[in-house]
Amino acid sequence: MTLHDSIAFVEDAARAEADAAHDALMTAETSFDGERAIARRLGARVQGDMAVFGFWTPELLDARVPSGDIFLEILRPVEPLDLTRAHQTMQFQRAWVPVIRQEAHCFTAVTGLRAGNRERIGDFYALAWRDAEDRWHRVLDPLAMSLPFGAMAPAELYDVAAMQAARGDRAYFQALKGAAPHKFGPPVNILQIHVSTATAGGTLASLTRHYQRLAERVARDLPLEPADQLFLGYEAVQLLPVEPTTVYEAGPEFWEETEGDSDSLTVSLLRPDTTNWGYDVVISGMSTVNPVLLETGRPDELVDLAEVLHNFPGKPKQLILDVVFGHADNQGLRALNGHFFAGPNMYGQNLDYQNPAVRAILLEMQRRKVDFGADGVRVDGAQDFKLWDAAAQKMRHDDAYLQSMADIVQDVAGTEYRPWFIFEDGRPWPEEDWELSSTYRSVIDSQRDGDVFQWGPLTFAHNTPFLYTFWLSKYWRIQEMVATGANWISGTSNHDTLRRGTQVNPKLNVNTRLGRTRMEILDKAYDNPAVHVLTYVAMPGVPMDFLNAMARASWGFIRNQDDRYGVKVVAEEAISLKWQVDEYSYSVPGSFRRLKELGFETREELARFMEFLPALVEVTEYNLEEIARLLNASEPPLAGPEFSVATLKEIARAWMDDMHEYCNIANSLPSLDADQAAFCLELRNFRRARPWLRDNYGPSDRFGYLQPIRGRTVFTSLRHGPGGEQVFAVAHMEGKQTEEIDPLTLPVPGVQGTGWRLALRTPSIGADYMGGPITLKDSMALVYVRGG
Repeated sequence: MTLHDSIAFVEDAARAEADAAHDALMTAETSFDGERAIARRLGARVQGDMAVFGFWTPELLDARVPSGDIFLEILRPVEPLDLTRAHQTMQFQRAWVPVIRQEAHCFTAVTGLRAGNRERIGDFYALAWRDAEDRWHRVLDPLAMSLPFGAMAPAELYDVAAMQAARGDRAYFQALKGAAPHKFGPPVNILQIHVSTATAGGTLASLTRHYQRLAERVARDLPLEPADQLFLGYEAVQLLPVEPTTVYEAGPEFWEETEGDSDSLTVSLLRPDTTNWGYDVVISGMSTVNPVLLETGRPDELVDLAEVLHNFPGKPKQLILDVVFGHADNQGLRALNGHFFAGPNMYGQNLDYQNPAVRAILLEMQRRKVDFGADGVRVDGAQDFKLWDAAAQKMRHDDAYLQSMADIVQDVAGTEYRPWFIFEDGRPWPEEDWELSSTYRSVIDSQRDGDVFQWGPLTFAHNTPFLYTFWLSKYWRIQEMVATGANWISGTSNHDTLRRGTQVNPKLNVNTRLGRTRMEILDKAYDNPAVHVLTYVAMPGVPMDFLNAMARASWGFIRNQDDRYGVKVVAEEAISLKWQVDEYSYSVPGSFRRLKELGFETREELARFMEFLPALVEVTEYNLEEIARLLNASEPPLAGPEFSVATLKEIARAWMDDMHEYCNIANSLPSLDADQAAFCLELRNFRRARPWLRDNYGPSDRFGYLQPIRGRTVFTSLRHGPGGEQVFAVAHMEGKQTEEIDPLTLPVPGVQGTGWRLALRTPSIGADYMGGPITLKDSMALVYVRGG
């Protein structure tokens, strides 16, 4: 039976959808309220044996497309489709279904369609319209729940209800059910993870298997290796964005149509394989999962991860999703109609939050995404949510939208709940004085919930804890943290700060006491035991660690989709070679294989090229032809291929792909320091046993540094908990060693007296130290407890 004969248009159901949209716009108190009601009906959903579709299509009104030229296009593969293959050419049957139009919305309903699930591939779909010259155009579904071939391709009809019904953490959510929606609060600490570099497999499925293994070992009380300890002791896991990102700017397309007619279509299909740190989103497809991260091509993999975290033995772990709704990459212009955008910005395009339909659709995307089972949401770049104030002729922060994000009620396993929210907001960033003028409290102070968090001043962006005087120069910010940091994310290692660290000029005043080489210095700067003590013992708020930093793996600006500016991006990243790659690392077989194949056989040869490239990008104002000519004229000749615009782009792509592989933590696990891993786990458990350490300092608490400075920065912290417990910490942050001191006799009010017990010592101090006089060196720290 042909596709056309096996499906049927259900006009009554389609008309009912259109009527509901009409009623919403007519009766809602505001246009926005009406559009929010309609947004719940957009996208594709399975209702019994029927599938219902809705699209917002203002561009069809703009183009004056008549209703008779608008259809739902259905595509069904003739042969079984294998989403685990790198390439396949498939023939699809094609059918066209009428739609019911209601102003800027189109609806239809169809029986006989195949809905996708974990076990099978569903039919693909898009809205299609015909112009006056009989040419066909597509409107892709921005609210799609499965995009096996990315956001620029037709979506797969997916049975979301079946996915939710089969989830294995239903008991976790049902235990939270109450008369009012449950409100999740902050965890004690967070592990931030970039999925594609977190395991050798680089997928959500491989990460889930890793946590399943950890759960089994914990449940059986088996010995923990350093690679196990790395992931344990955290109450929450925060994933860098898992939404579909940009595609290859110059191709190839993952969905490339080669021939077709009204009844069939032949498509060359590539398994998506881009590399990206997650923030280059096109907005379309935000409700689902980036297919690059799906081993099976099934979005169920994100539910699977939520399940294993929520069912973790001992105590459930929370899942936090990082969402990006503050901007769209310019590729978003390909995937969405122009009404979504409000003009260009430094990242690509501003979104038009003032358009009621856009505002409603964005919030609906968020609702559907978090319904995968997230307990918390981190909002990237909250300072970028702006709208144009025509009266004042200036851009204003859209704090009302941020409040709407936090107000969304989720529904998983029959339990309504509201997630915990973190906002990354450094306003007035990117103004020149933002580091001085940002309060990091703009969202905290404007939101209704008392547990809303922001990234704190030592977490946001430009932190370089391996430059001398960093800690004293940030002392004023640390004073703010101890006084008002209870609702801040703390810690200095995250995807942003580690990347910034790799961009620092090595000629600056680097703290060489951190290591013998630049690689050692950078690694220890962002996995420093004394800094961990400062974060986990002395600082209020919720500590967050970045997995790549804790594993002492490499990291950088990972994005291989650029064509036009790819060479420029690599020129900007070139300095990271000095910090993250030494001769030995480069020489390892399998490392940097693409660059080696291009002729850069040694690190020295690549480094020489990388010295030339940034300078030439600047002096030629990024003229690739001139850059290639000058590189070819170098004496002595540079290693590598004959330089041309094409080979420069090939080198740029090779760098990004090789660095992506190099940054995978699987490369670092064999060399983990067992003492450091064990200490960090012990420190995390120390914090988890004392959740009161999240609170701001009280009147009896003390934070300061040893004076006079004498060439070193040594912080002291005294904190008082419930039940009379006291926690005292001494941390040597940078500089020369101290004279021999007894920490318990330091002039810190409240430390005097007996009863102190040494609870933690950083690994370099040694297990034989139990108390008394000691000479503290860079990165050493001690933690004492008394009472309680």
